[in-house]
Amino acid sequence: MKAYRAALLRFDSDGQPVYDTDGLLLTAPDATGTQRVLACGAWQALAHLLQTPEAQGVTVQHWPGKLIAPGFVDTHVHYPQVDVIGSPADGLLPWLDNYTFPTETRFADPAHAQAVATVFLDELQRNGVTTALAFATSHPTAVDALFGAAQARRMRLITGLCLMDQNAPDGLRNPPSAPGRTDAAEHSLAQSAELIERWHGTGRLGYAITPRFVPTCSDAQLRGAGELAARYPDVWVQSHVAENRDEIAWVRELHPQARSYLDVYHRFGLLRGRTVYAHGIHLDDTDRALLRDTGSAIAVSPTSNLFLGSGLFDFEAAQRCGHLHGLASDVGGGTSFSPFETMKAAYFTGRMALESQGGAPKPGLSLKPAHLWWLHTAGAAQALGLAGTVGNLVPGAEADFVVLDPQATPLLARRTAAARSLDELLFAFIILADDRAVVDTCFA
Repeated sequence: MKAYRAALLRFDSDGQPVYDTDGLLLTAPDATGTQRVLACGAWQALAHLLQTPEAQGVTVQHWPGKLIAPGFVDTHVHYPQVDVIGSPADGLLPWLDNYTFPTETRFADPAHAQAVATVFLDELQRNGVTTALAFATSHPTAVDALFGAAQARRMRLITGLCLMDQNAPDGLRNPPSAPGRTDAAEHSLAQSAELIERWHGTGRLGYAITPRFVPTCSDAQLRGAGELAARYPDVWVQSHVAENRDEIAWVRELHPQARSYLDVYHRFGLLRGRTVYAHGIHLDDTDRALLRDTGSAIAVSPTSNLFLGSGLFDFEAAQRCGHLHGLASDVGGGTSFSPFETMKAAYFTGRMALESQGGAPKPGLSLKPAHLWWLHTAGAAQALGLAGTVGNLVPGAEADFVVLDPQATPLLARRTAAARSLDELLFAFIILADDRAVVDTCFA
């Protein structure tokens, strides 16, 4: 058993925050050695549990003045793009061509893939992220490198081989199985199946079938990805959808029979639970209802959307239609690994007036601080199909958490000291905090 004392934040079953100014978190390992939450709540109500025989000899780790909160969950982030963060471009497609694709070709080298995997996970951990759904590249060695590095630090991580057998540069297109053959789609799907068997469910790791996006995948590859998803119903599916208007026009040229970009995935059997599509900016209510009815989710990446000028995610429409969504950094299209930066950008995005489907502007939405925090923890876990497993500090959940310092910087300290409510405290972190506020990131 382990015991931790500090202020304590978690969420109830309705997504409402529960906060103790002086809290106690108790954890214990399960049969696999994974630490799970035994109890959490006010110190005064739970301190007697430390007097039980099971707690004999347990030393309480006390963080006076600090905050224990659920570990952050990043629903969409690109591990091979660490070195292109902050690269200037006129939009998504030029950014991919000029920076991303050339950088990703280097991941055929196992040593390079391993080195970047270490940096990538270090950055997530330094910023308090304990679960991530990550893109790798089209190289199996890169997938192996990331899984191996995550397993070594007991981090819950989901990733998979990037599927792209057309409209991609040499060195990134999935190769055929032998020289002179053209069965790249079949070969990439066979590689994916091998990786699923090797990694999915190993420790805290999960596999994601990963078509990069519609333009880089042939019909055969998308069809095969759907068949693979049906064969392995407990793995994840991830890709991109409706991020950029130029991209959407390209998809329309490639698939004129489809009702929408999202409908292309639906036609190939790629909408179901544990399916996460990044961005989803340019959707209509028919698309949103399809997401809701299939249990699919959108990974909202506001720093990326603002940086690349892709557009603004419609939080009001997502809430109204009731489809799953959670927050994501999207590094390197996004500009920071920090969940505080992501939540701040989401708040700014919500406040902006949007055009409704009829073309008339509608007022912005003021997202509540606790809801923003939920979207990056328990709500993000729900979007990944991991509600009750990660993203929250409730009995039975894996004990991933962060320890935050409200006095990490002079300005943050001044503002948090003056906070008159939990919303003000959480909002001060969102607006003013960065990685300096993360005292510790603890994996189960």
